[in-house]
Amino acid sequence: MAESISSQNNTEVWKPSKNPWLVALPTVFAAFMFVLDETIANVALPHMAGTFSVSREESTWILTSYLVASGIAITAVDWFSKLMGRKNFFIFSVILFTLSSVLCGISNSIGMMIFARILQGFGGGGLLPVAQAVLLESFEPRERGQAMAVFGLVIIVAPIIGPVVGGWITDNYSWPWIFFINLPFGILTVWLAKTLLEDPPYARKQKNVKLDTAGFFLLTLWLTTLQIILDKGNNADWFNAPWICRLTVICVLSGFLFFVSQMKKDSLVDLRVFKDRNFSAGTVIQVVITGILLASVAILPQFLQSIMGYTAFLSGLTIMPRGIGALTASILFGLLAKKVDNRLLAIIGLALIGTAGLKFGFLNLQIASVNIAIPNFIFGLGMGFAMMPIVSLSVATLANSQMTNASGIQSLLKNIGGAIGTSVVSTMISRFSQAHQFMMVGNLNPLNSVYAAKISAAKAALSAYMAPDLADYAANYSLYGELLKQSVLWGFMEAFRICGIAAIVVIPIVFLIKNFPKEENTSSVDK
Repeated sequence: MAESISSQNNTEVWKPSKNPWLVALPTVFAAFMFVLDETIANVALPHMAGTFSVSREESTWILTSYLVASGIAITAVDWFSKLMGRKNFFIFSVILFTLSSVLCGISNSIGMMIFARILQGFGGGGLLPVAQAVLLESFEPRERGQAMAVFGLVIIVAPIIGPVVGGWITDNYSWPWIFFINLPFGILTVWLAKTLLEDPPYARKQKNVKLDTAGFFLLTLWLTTLQIILDKGNNADWFNAPWICRLTVICVLSGFLFFVSQMKKDSLVDLRVFKDRNFSAGTVIQVVITGILLASVAILPQFLQSIMGYTAFLSGLTIMPRGIGALTASILFGLLAKKVDNRLLAIIGLALIGTAGLKFGFLNLQIASVNIAIPNFIFGLGMGFAMMPIVSLSVATLANSQMTNASGIQSLLKNIGGAIGTSVVSTMISRFSQAHQFMMVGNLNPLNSVYAAKISAAKAALSAYMAPDLADYAANYSLYGELLKQSVLWGFMEAFRICGIAAIVVIPIVFLIKNFPKEENTSSVDK
């Protein structure tokens, strides 16, 4: 018994032989690549849709298939780490991610692209939880705030600069290069991981490791059916389609059975970490923040390109102030973290995200770039203040040996949140646009004096260039086109407002999190 306790204590206090900041290099690079690829394709979707001859809705599968595949792979991280050794699994994941990125770049059909993105998601699924676990283990508890500030900055900045990089590459070269650029970074990350990473005793290769096959199957079935429902539900008129109803039953049942199956010993994930109040509350907040972030990054370039006529690069560039805001928040967080209650910083961050969402919700077609830049800066500032303290506080009371499992669960749920957020806002834009079109179309009648005056003026101007009948048709077509544009604008604005409201709604959950002084945090984790 004494030997067991001693062994456990040695496990908990294990530290790498190299400087923790050197150990952080390959993990930060890998996390950056993975998160960057969640959004780098956003601004290139119209170009990909044209290349593959598919609709805008179908092209979103390029985004969501990646998120779902990585979510499925994340749950098996702990098992693969025990089977192969965590360092070997990390290197394998980077190699698979890099090779599948090349496969994405050479894809010549939507089917091949989705297949390559699924492979890329499976490879990338292991990167984020392993990176987070390695960072938390390598640093002393009192230094974890700084490590998480760097890690949080990467997680926040990568999806923000993704559209900028993707837009520039798409406009100046072609969209396949947004995937080819992963090749040199992948090679560098493999070399750094092989040189710098070490496996602690509890993360080394183990014998007689069994996979929870039933749990993995149920998880795959649950997430796959969920994503099909979210992506295809709007086009199928949701529950008016019998196949959507049947798929929903399968989705709900498989999800329920998955969580039930995880209650047993040697399950795919250890759900006991949810007994920790900090972990549970922090995970919920992170899921919502991730959903808002990925949803807003997905629809903002679409709004700017389809409504405002921006190029891919320019639409991506307008998101850059988010990165500046996140960097500013990182600097301020480093100065304030030891002086101010971290929960207060998180509340301020969520309030700023909500403010930015509501500001986006009141844009119109008569705007300048500054009208996009200011809310984006506020959004980035809020993301920094909200995410960095929440990530650190959510694992403050967990033991080192729980980090890989806990990080995997958080990453899984955040991926699900991001996929749901991306799909839901796409549906909201479509439905809200239809609703506003229905509301406005009644104004296009000859009894409306404003409409009659505009039609008359347009016909008079066009009659100089075409026959009267054609001028009448062109005038009506032009005004109807403006109505459609306005209705789609309203759809986007409603979606932005809901994102803002969602950030404000989760603020009370922050009060469920306990903030620990540095000394108390240190002792509680090492026990």
